[in-house]
Amino acid sequence: MLTDTIAIRTYFGKLGLDIEIADIYLALHAQGPQTISQLSRSSGVERTRIYRLIDQLMASNLIEVESHYKRGVIKAAPITNLHILINEKEHELKNLQDELGLIEQVLARNSLSSPAARVQFYRGPEGIRQILWNQLRARTPIIGQGYRILDEPTGRAFMERWAAAFEEKQLHTKLLINDEFVTSWFENKPKVKVSRRIDGIEYNLIASTTLHITHSCAVYDNVVASIHWKDGELFGIETYSQELADTQRTFYAMLWPQSKPETRF
Repeated sequence: MLTDTIAIRTYFGKLGLDIEIADIYLALHAQGPQTISQLSRSSGVERTRIYRLIDQLMASNLIEVESHYKRGVIKAAPITNLHILINEKEHELKNLQDELGLIEQVLARNSLSSPAARVQFYRGPEGIRQILWNQLRARTPIIGQGYRILDEPTGRAFMERWAAAFEEKQLHTKLLINDEFVTSWFENKPKVKVSRRIDGIEYNLIASTTLHITHSCAVYDNVVASIHWKDGELFGIETYSQELADTQRTFYAMLWPQSKPETRF
């Protein structure tokens, strides 16, 4: 019984709930509906403290209050109601994740150590996955160039999650590509089971004589993110600079009319 109590207390604590809430819920679950006085005795929590915790218990959907003659009786709600609390926390976490990009931009604009630009370096598949995940925070359309597909080095499972998040957020990318990109698509298709294009990404083919592509690049918000291949290794660079991003964005916008939609995949 002590082990069960510790387990419940620990789990409630992970949800940000007081230990006393766990004790109250356990008492209600074990002994059924009770008045405040009864609950104080069975749970070991002072009456005044229970009064202060009732709102939190109600907000967490852990209790229900029934009105009996001249008194209120508290009973335990189904523990499955915690799914509601967990979903709310997931929503809050998602909002925090979405807002993090804005906070990073604000801090970058107000940085005393690097007023002009901030540069972040990444290396290997994990670093490239981080660069791609950062793009999901884009608040402006993404434009850039693609050198090779990234399904094989980052892992197909990751790219499936990334593609689903990209489409859910209804992001949009305009990507200039050469034949090298098309070749990598068909070379890797049997290995990684590429099955479809991602909704929201436009692939336009541009002649190598117009733009010789040697690396991938994505421009969004105040970010210029590039991914490079060298001696069989991958590394990436994110540069946070509004001026540089605006210049690169203009560069790609000028090249876009000189390209044509790629329809081979």
